[in-house]
Parts: sequence; C-alpha cells; structure tokens
Amino acid sequence: MRIRSTTVLGVRHNGQIALGADGQATMDKHVAKSNVRKVRKLQDGKVVTGFAGSTADAFMLLDKFEEKLNGYGGQLRRAAIELAKEWRKDQYLRKLEAMMVVADKDELLIIAGTGDVLEPDSDVAAIGSGAMYAQAAALALKKHAPHLTARQMVEEALHIAADICIYTNHNLMIEEPV
Repeated sequence: MRIRSTTVLGVRHNGQIALGADGQATMDKHVAKSNVRKVRKLQDGKVVTGFAGSTADAFMLLDKFEEKLNGYGGQLRRAAIELAKEWRKDQYLRKLEAMMVVADKDELLIIAGTGDVLEPDSDVAAIGSGAMYAQAAALALKKHAPHLTARQMVEEALHIAADICIYTNHNLMIEEPV
C-alpha cells in the first residue's frame, strides 16, 4: 500500500516569498490523515521548507538540510547544493523518496534526489501530487492578479489544486520567511 500526498507550493512575488502545503496524506484509496504539517520553519523562521513524498524520508532529509544550513551559516543555496550532492552520492540517502521546496527571504529552490537544485524561472515552485494544478493556478494569478500578495497567491492556488486533485485537501498551512 502506497502513501500518497501532497501539494507544496512556493511563490515569490513583489519582493515577498510564501510557502504552503495542504494537509492530506492518502493511503491507497483512503484519506489516512487530513491535517499533516508539511511546512516547517528553520533557522528561527528565516528559512521555510515544504516536503512531499514518504514522511519518514522527508523528515530524514529535513534533518540533513538543517544540518547543512547550520554548517554553512544559514546560506540557503549552499546548504541546498551540499544536501543534493550528499543525497546523490550516499547509498542510503539515494533511496529516499521525497522532494523539498526551501525558501528564505531572497531565494526559492526545489531540491530533488536526482542531485538537482532548481531555481524556478517563473518564481513559482511546486512539488507533489497536485503540483501542476497549483503551479498553473499560481502562474495565472501572477499574470492576472498582480495586486495579490505572495501569501494570497499560495492560498488561492492551493485551494484551486484541492478542488481538482484527489490527493490534495483544503487544510492549508502557509509560512513566510522572516
């Protein structure tokens, strides 16, 4: 039985960054939990992270990422690159099935187990089952509703994704780095 979840979305807009996720975890064809906390703050709120994939794997990566942040003085990009390198090289880590979106007040990145650290061209980063729905909605909001804040865009785009994706719900958690 495979546990499926989630939708994580980060948006950078008008100098602001917001990162949010829904709260659903699905096991096979059933909702196992509806209020999973998939977004976390690190470094006294200066960094926010969101994860998709196996929960145990995601927490392992979150711990590793926090170690890298501490080891590199809170430098988001450097910590992300070092995590991706270790994730790709380490025999155990390579088997982990998860992805992360990470952000500070200046940068928004996607970290994948393939060794990739991606900075999205459009200032919209999305991962998980409903990623493409949330990304499409966020891109439309950036283009047609530029008066909205990054937080408002994340909230509305995740609600749109939840209306479409059966693995995404409306129990949202949204954080912004300080």
